[in-house]
Amino acid sequence: MRPPPPLAPAAWQSPAWARCLRRYLVQLPGRLRPSAPLCGRASELSGRLSAMRGLLCWPLPVLLFLLQPWETLSQFAGPRCRTGPLDLVFVIDSSRSVRPFEFETMRQFLVGLLRGLDVGPNATRVGVIQYSSQVQSVFPLGAFSRREDMERAIRALVPLAQGTMTGLAIQYAMNVAFSVAEGARPPEARVPRIAVIVTDGRPQDRVAEVAAQARARGIEIYAVGVQRADVGSLRAMASPPLDEHVFLVESFNLIQEFGQQFRGRLCGKDLCAEGRHGCQHQCVSTPGTFRCACNPGYQLAEDNKSCLAIDHCGFGNHSCQHECVSTFGGPRCRCREGHDLLPDGRSCQARDLCNGVDHGCEFQCVSEGLSYRCLCPEGQQLQADGKSCNRCREGHVDLVLLVDGSKSVRPQNFELVKRFVNQIVDFLDVSPEGTRVGLVQFSSRVRTEFPLGRYGTAAEVKQAVLAVEYMERGTMTGLALRHMVEHSFSEAQGARPRALNVPRVGLVFTDGRSQDDISVWARRAKEEGIVMYAVGVGKAVEEELRQIASEPAELHVSYSPDFGTMTHLLENLRGSICPEEGIGAGTELRSLCECESLVEFQGRTLGALEKLTQNLAQLTARLEDLENQLATQK
Repeated sequence: MRPPPPLAPAAWQSPAWARCLRRYLVQLPGRLRPSAPLCGRASELSGRLSAMRGLLCWPLPVLLFLLQPWETLSQFAGPRCRTGPLDLVFVIDSSRSVRPFEFETMRQFLVGLLRGLDVGPNATRVGVIQYSSQVQSVFPLGAFSRREDMERAIRALVPLAQGTMTGLAIQYAMNVAFSVAEGARPPEARVPRIAVIVTDGRPQDRVAEVAAQARARGIEIYAVGVQRADVGSLRAMASPPLDEHVFLVESFNLIQEFGQQFRGRLCGKDLCAEGRHGCQHQCVSTPGTFRCACNPGYQLAEDNKSCLAIDHCGFGNHSCQHECVSTFGGPRCRCREGHDLLPDGRSCQARDLCNGVDHGCEFQCVSEGLSYRCLCPEGQQLQADGKSCNRCREGHVDLVLLVDGSKSVRPQNFELVKRFVNQIVDFLDVSPEGTRVGLVQFSSRVRTEFPLGRYGTAAEVKQAVLAVEYMERGTMTGLALRHMVEHSFSEAQGARPRALNVPRVGLVFTDGRSQDDISVWARRAKEEGIVMYAVGVGKAVEEELRQIASEPAELHVSYSPDFGTMTHLLENLRGSICPEEGIGAGTELRSLCECESLVEFQGRTLGALEKLTQNLAQLTARLEDLENQLATQK
């Protein structure tokens, strides 16, 4: 093969001459001594290579420069693109499917593209991230203002060589790379945000949803697929129109074709700045073109320039139960008087005035439209004030309340729990001789708020309940049950001696699953003769509630789906008023003041006497038979 012609002035800039030189040098024999200098090794070549000796004595960087692919060096030649302010982030696939020489081509592509951009703090800011199974920031938008620093960081880039989590990379770009903290201009500056995603394979995670979110935040996405890339995924990622934002090239060697088209789009004029756009509200400049946009609450008219107020309710898809109100932010549902909007933002519920006002009902409040009324337990009459009930003064009970103070309850709901406890206290005859009340709060630990023997009136108990401070943290229900069994019902804590046969009642209030075992101490509590009630709210576990409660569970377990509707549980708990003397574990508490209870007691007593009389008659008959048998034997 002949050596290339002599080097004429500026001839090395010719692509044809560079290719000829590259082919010639590649075919040089590899029999030179490695330790010899380059000029010395040239002297060992045959005579026909003597003409190349001067060429081989050139500086090594010049030769390496000539050996690079000519297309990489010249693809972005020409004046720099003046785009105006622009935030540009490259999202580069460095998964294991990208071969080393392909990654090197991509690196050269980035360097070449940078040389064609007007880079600067007030012009184009550039950031680069690479991804595989994880995402790595090569440098953020605000890191460098000089092109040389960016090129140095790109040349030092080391591939991650793992999976292909493209969706994760888009999410990182949306939430981190385009954040003000990373160097992006704030949204009110209206600086275009452009992400260029370069990938060679199918994503291993979902991209459509996160790409849609990124586009909704104003990020314009170009999707560049190389060789093995999945076209469907590229179209799912890119911004519309797809024919301008989706590029598919056969190999990394041809990626410069995209670079040329992309640079051409960025170099378009800022048509908004020329003031001839005709947009009524806003003009949004995009590379090479513009579009009109409207202020919130308006939509673009058919002429794509004028703006019309949006009647969101007129679309008929608002799903409001009562009324729809159109606002700048979209449709908003509104409820009629006496109703509240539910969390779904569409449904309405009759307002529960009992939870919204200080109704003062002694036992139970019932909401009725725009008003409410008070109720008393069965067997008691509502007094003239319309709020208080007459009470039975003969009941005696020691009641310990175990209240869940874990973090899942939350402070506002804990206040509702305290109100609920005070409503229980309202229908009890609190006194040293009547009902004694103690309160224990539990989370990751257990704390006695006040023992059974501390307060002698309902007012004192209620005031102490309101002063209880929320603990937060975990849910150790088993530990709380143990504390109740071992301490709360002790005489030292104010419980009356067992010899007096005063019923002991435990009421556990919880909103979730216990973090420790409850079976042992739930069983011990019932073995100790404590009548157990379990009240669950929200995510409380029914199995645990039944394990805590005495039998039958139907009479000792109560549940409410949320804290705001707990008041209906008071009716289920009214059985703890005025218990019968000598009641045992698992027996429903009834009021001796109720007429039905008196009749039932009388009936049971007469029945027992009649049965006892029958047994006595049978015993007498048997004794007579024995006497007769003894007389006969004599």
